[in-house]
Amino acid sequence: MIFYILEVIIIRKLNLMEEGIMLRNIINKYLVAKKIPGGVIHVQQGNVVLYRDSFGSFVTNTGEVKEISMETLFDIASLTKVVATLPATLVLLDKKQVSLKDSVQKYIPQFQYPNINIEHLLYHNSGLPADLFPPVKRGENRDVLEEIFTVDPIFEPGKTVVYSDLGMILLGKMIEEVSGETFDQFVEREVLIPMGMKNTTFNPKEEVRSLIAATEYMNGSYVQGVVHDEKAYMLNGVSGSAGLFSCLDDLVKYVHYWLHPSDQTVFNPAWLQDCHQNFFKHRGLGFEVWNGKDTEVTISTDWSIGSFGHTGFTGTSIWIDPKEKLFVVLLTNAIHYGRDVPKKEFRLEIHESVYETFIKKESTNYEKLD
Repeated sequence: MIFYILEVIIIRKLNLMEEGIMLRNIINKYLVAKKIPGGVIHVQQGNVVLYRDSFGSFVTNTGEVKEISMETLFDIASLTKVVATLPATLVLLDKKQVSLKDSVQKYIPQFQYPNINIEHLLYHNSGLPADLFPPVKRGENRDVLEEIFTVDPIFEPGKTVVYSDLGMILLGKMIEEVSGETFDQFVEREVLIPMGMKNTTFNPKEEVRSLIAATEYMNGSYVQGVVHDEKAYMLNGVSGSAGLFSCLDDLVKYVHYWLHPSDQTVFNPAWLQDCHQNFFKHRGLGFEVWNGKDTEVTISTDWSIGSFGHTGFTGTSIWIDPKEKLFVVLLTNAIHYGRDVPKKEFRLEIHESVYETFIKKESTNYEKLD
């Protein structure tokens, strides 16, 4: 029995070394080809950190080249939807200040469609389009909220899934109406501070902006420390769809709440489980969920059925496998090189490599020992 345990430990360590080399080779391939400028990654199973790394660099808005480190902050784009908007909604649900079946119009009378409810917005099956048309451009003078209040739905609520920024922006507005606070104030007080996410914020202060990985090149310099998303920018940097800045360690803390819902007291554990266990097509409440059928998920169908997570346009992602207690937080400043970079392919290659070695290969090695 002792020899068996020693063999298992040795195999485990060898797999960690091998996977670290494989992941770094994948990362280097994209760095050298100038397809991904840089980022950070954290891979963990249970209490074991399998791989952790920072890589690449960015050009600041003053033209200085800076290496990315574990402390670098990122514009996490649409991860805002699940890191801020979803937990804030869960707080209101748990306090019974709102209900999933409540019409959005109950809290936002200006919204024209009484048959669209809070649950529809979270499942992305509200019928609202993905975006405004024409799309918002930086520097325009448009009333984003007013346009969302009157936008024409493209299908009947509950019929199918169309991932929509507009629905999550509405949720942010609803949270403001119910709480009587600005969205960022409510999120900070009820979500970020209780979760210990000290370096996560909307509209970062001037003194930390130099720590933020710059995103896209616009109007003669790189966007740094200011939200990249055009609609969030028009909403003064605060929206339910995008606008949050965060770092690797804060998001690792965040993931632990979802993997170990009974070991925390910030949220009702039942709500945390419902978000990814009750789903419509490939969408849970806020999250993407791999249901074994709908291959529209943007991370990987190699992982266990029931795996869930989210991505962000700037090149950020979180993916969680409750069955294997496995997760990957991957933050990049991909759009530093423009909007056509292969960030989806990069994510897929990373996640498939993680699962192939740490789950499939390790299981095969254990079977050989038996």
